[in-house]
Amino acid sequence: MQYRLLPIRTIETPGEGYLSFFEGGIELPFEIKRIYYIHGTSAGVLRGGHAHRQLRQLLFCPYGRIRILLDDGREKAEVLLDSPDKGLLLDSGLWREMLWEQSDSVLCVAASEHYDEADYIRDYDRFLAWCKEAHKE
Repeated sequence: MQYRLLPIRTIETPGEGYLSFFEGGIELPFEIKRIYYIHGTSAGVLRGGHAHRQLRQLLFCPYGRIRILLDDGREKAEVLLDSPDKGLLLDSGLWREMLWEQSDSVLCVAASEHYDEADYIRDYDRFLAWCKEAHKE
């Protein structure tokens, strides 16, 4: 499965808090073309329910707890984002769902491409068929 946890560089200024950052082309294996975030979501809400054909992303949760459910058509995995210095780097071809475990958690995303509806696979059965075709020898 094409994902990995990415520690986000964090610098402490004693008495003033922390500064966390990442840079496209350095920590990220892609140029950042879009940044968006989801907020104001209640605990127990499940979002996502799609995959991307080409898009790669870094997901991070600067506040709260969000469980990321991943599926590549062959195996499944779960990753908990619960710290502002932890990122989840996702390659294309992964079905993802995001479960809010704490109300008002914030999910931020740095994306490799501009928004393109044609890149989305929003039906799980179509995703499985797409995976089957992609994994043909």
